Amino acid sequence: MTWDASRIRTRLAAMAEADPERRRFGSDYHHYRLRPPLTEDTIGAFERRHGVQLPASYRSFLTAVADGGAGPDYGVVGLTEDLDEEEAIHGEREDDLRPGVLATPFTAQGPHAVAGSLVIAEGGCGMFSRLVVTGPNAGQVWHDDPDWGGLTPGPDFHDWYTAWLAPTEDA
Repeated sequence: MTWDASRIRTRLAAMAEADPERRRFGSDYHHYRLRPPLTEDTIGAFERRHGVQLPASYRSFLTAVADGGAGPDYGVVGLTEDLDEEEAIHGEREDDLRPGVLATPFTAQGPHAVAGSLVIAEGGCGMFSRLVVTGPNAGQVWHDDPDWGGLTPGPDFHDWYTAWLAPTEDA
């Protein structure tokens, strides 16, 4: 999986120019900016610490494009990003990073349905986007809305992110 980082940055610049008042959902938070990419060493250390191999489309995004930033909802949470303890996503990320949680096979069933997934974006009102990192659904971004439908499957990370970049009438 390859990413065209230059094309993504060009698209983000166009999105920012078309939305100077930041009216598109989440843009007032991420400002159409990306965090710097990560090194293979940083990603490898994360994978070893958690006993997982990150899905290829996400992993290559981290090295070629960014460690999070502009993206769906309030933006993509960086793998190495320090989250404000007051943000709802902080608690979700803390739970995901407890020993063994990411390495647990993702099943989307039972009381620990989110094990094997990593929260990568917050949609507000208790809704999150989760990247599945284990099992047959690895690489997919699932919508997590405990109040309205629970966990629902979504596309591969690459498709999820590029769909957000696609031109829309409100951008």
